[in-house]
Amino acid sequence: MRFEKIKNNFGFGCMRLPMNGEQVDYDEFNRMIDAFIGAGFNYFDTAHGYIDGKSETAIRDCLSARYDREDFVLANKLSAWFFEKEEDVVPLFESQLALCGVEYFDFYLFHCLTRNNYPKHKACRTFETVSKLKEQGKIRHIAMSFHDTADLLDTILTEQPCIEAVQLQINYLDYDDPAIQSKACYDVAVKHGKKVIVMEPVKGGALVNLPDQAAAVLDEQNGGSHASYALRYAASYPEVFMVLSGMGNMAMMEDNLRTFSPFVPLTPAEWEVTDRVREIIREVRQIPCTKCNYCAEVCPQHIPISSLFAAYNRYLAAKSTLSEAKEAFPKDQPAAADCIRCGKCEKICPQTIEIRKLLQEIAEK
Repeated sequence: MRFEKIKNNFGFGCMRLPMNGEQVDYDEFNRMIDAFIGAGFNYFDTAHGYIDGKSETAIRDCLSARYDREDFVLANKLSAWFFEKEEDVVPLFESQLALCGVEYFDFYLFHCLTRNNYPKHKACRTFETVSKLKEQGKIRHIAMSFHDTADLLDTILTEQPCIEAVQLQINYLDYDDPAIQSKACYDVAVKHGKKVIVMEPVKGGALVNLPDQAAAVLDEQNGGSHASYALRYAASYPEVFMVLSGMGNMAMMEDNLRTFSPFVPLTPAEWEVTDRVREIIREVRQIPCTKCNYCAEVCPQHIPISSLFAAYNRYLAAKSTLSEAKEAFPKDQPAAADCIRCGKCEKICPQTIEIRKLLQEIAEK
């Protein structure tokens, strides 16, 4: 399967855009878009809930309003938490088109499919509705993003032949993780003849901000930034046609563009290096949070869970003391101890993290 309009195998993930306070920094985003397109890349990925809805409007104001529609490829998503019945789907889709300032999406993905929400999609006939939208020319390609086990992916791809590509979490840390099942899910997609889009290649920054021992292993290679190894790892799988990177500033953009201009697959020696780094990271036992913030969106206590986990991970990686981690966290934010253990966060977490247990541990420490 070929997607003719796509120019290269590196995509701009728009979940973590440059911010100026609570707003997207349009000046920086414009510079990043211009550099990205100027270097020969054109794939942008967003979703309705990214940055509390600000991602879509930033796409409209900084991309759609400044470039011809044929100059870029835009992917958006249908999230189960934004509809309750079949009649909600088309109005939601039309609002997404308007928010992004476009008349069609090149890719429209069923967002974050899991065994918890797949039955809701079937009951609301979203697969039939999205297929009709494609027939109407409002969608070029139908895809899905997936966070569950390989057996469920096999079931979905068997039951939903309309899906043309699968977006998977693939990185060298999750390669054989029993919760994420990166390689097993990749193999299922290949078995069904589906091309693969990669999300979280640097695992929300965890494969950039490495424990010191792991960082030293990569630094000895003198082969590029920590992010470059993670991106090249993901892009080296033969059926991967797109690797997404969420870039929050121009420095990240420039580093990522160097990695893909041109792209060079990992050598056998570099594969072995990533294996070594994986084992070191696992020994540290950091929380596998990717900072997607889906948990915070449903938390009734408004606890900034991913920020707490990031501060705690710095302590676990021996990059700060507990007191330093505590001091770095804003005093006006709800704390880990404010958790009421409702479990809503765990139901939506793509990484299947035991959030309640960890919040209790953080509160006690």
